Amino acid sequence: MGWRVQAIRGATTVSENSVEAIREAVTELLDELESCNQLDPNDIISATFSVTRDLDAIFPAAIARQRPKWDNVPLLDVQQMHVEGSLERCIRFLIHVNADPLMKIHHPYLRQAKALRPDWSMASL
Repeated sequence: MGWRVQAIRGATTVSENSVEAIREAVTELLDELESCNQLDPNDIISATFSVTRDLDAIFPAAIARQRPKWDNVPLLDVQQMHVEGSLERCIRFLIHVNADPLMKIHHPYLRQAKALRPDWSMASL
């Protein structure tokens, strides 16, 4: 059986709009993505990061690009649509990968973002 394209979602939050806080959160989120999915960045097709309108200190893609083997991954940053009352200081991603179709996908939802998808949060592992 051949490989196929699969999508992985994930999200986290930051305590403040600073380069340091965003770097820490994105690094933690991508570490979780790679370790829980045994993901080789060479298998990533593309990654889109979205941030809420209250985060503008640094692009999450700029942080991802500094990771080993991520320098050739097509990356995109966008601003998440604002909905009144929605989770603040939130970073989300949608990553497409080439993967074994039998691979169990783990979608990392960390920190306050666990509330977005409690059914997918890493707390259930």
